[in-house]
Amino acid sequence: LVAGGIGGGVGAYIERNGGVVDVALPQAPAEDRPRDPRSIAGIAEAALPGVVTFHVKGGGKEGTGTGFVLDRRGHILTNNHVVEAAASGGDISVTFSGGTTAEAEIVGRDSGYDLAVVRVSGVRGLRPLRLGNSDSVRVGDPVVAIGAPYDLAGTVTSGIISAKERPITAGGGDDGGSDVSYVDAIQTDAPINPGNSGGPLMDGEGRVIGINSAIRAADDETGLGASQGGSIGLGFAIPVNQGKRVAEELINTGRATHPVIGVTLDMRFTGDGARVGVDDGDRPAVTPDGPGDRAGIRAGDVITAVNGARVHNGEELIVKIRAHRPGDRLELTLERDGRERTLRLTLGSASDDR
Repeated sequence: LVAGGIGGGVGAYIERNGGVVDVALPQAPAEDRPRDPRSIAGIAEAALPGVVTFHVKGGGKEGTGTGFVLDRRGHILTNNHVVEAAASGGDISVTFSGGTTAEAEIVGRDSGYDLAVVRVSGVRGLRPLRLGNSDSVRVGDPVVAIGAPYDLAGTVTSGIISAKERPITAGGGDDGGSDVSYVDAIQTDAPINPGNSGGPLMDGEGRVIGINSAIRAADDETGLGASQGGSIGLGFAIPVNQGKRVAEELINTGRATHPVIGVTLDMRFTGDGARVGVDDGDRPAVTPDGPGDRAGIRAGDVITAVNGARVHNGEELIVKIRAHRPGDRLELTLERDGRERTLRLTLGSASDDR
């Protein structure tokens, strides 16, 4: 009876399940279909060969970062803070997406813009990335970021442009590191983490519109820069128009020019706007015959707008000025003796001491 019961149960199971067979689950076949060039996958596929990962050693420090190829002569653009440790003697190694590794030398760097150009030699098949125009981007536009967060090379993330002309400062820490850099940045929610610095931020056409430079992390009380915390959706990129100008100057002359208005600001001013300092006897607040002097700026003036865009403190004014180049003409709005005035000014160059 027991054997008959067992046999009947097994028979019923076999009948219900179609016999004793190996399970084979359905699956789509492997496909090698091309991706739309404007899709995230298409943009990544085209761009990855032109993106490199940095490994930098020098001065007892080491770190990683990202950069991208500018031309077939071997010039690569990245952030100054990525290569700074090797500036006074050290090693810079760049690794391409295909695995090729090459030593690089610094062509020029500028801490004020947080940009640097290095060059590799003897590497064949370089794939420069196309440069877009950061003046053309709009809030809400889709973007793709490529980099090596935490040394994970070739990481691709996506998001949108969250804001434009976001004044940020980075660097200038208490450890005597980088000078302060001032950036009129593009803000994005594309995940950006430590190691992404220097990598490209690309538009929906696969063109570089920014150089990823800073994040705001959950554990970063100061706001921006070198925190090792992860992204919370606040990433910032240097506009490519500024990056292009600085890169060209670094390649052609080894140094970048800094636009100036020829005044000393009172950075302790707590009111709204950027106040020009007062003469202290050793140095006048407004450089004689400098751009500000020729435009009519006086000591104690409070500058409140540049080309109609409000500035709320001295750092924001510097950011707005740095977004331009020497020789550009600006309209400044300022307050003097309770009255608002508008002045037109032609930017000078820091190399001219004006």
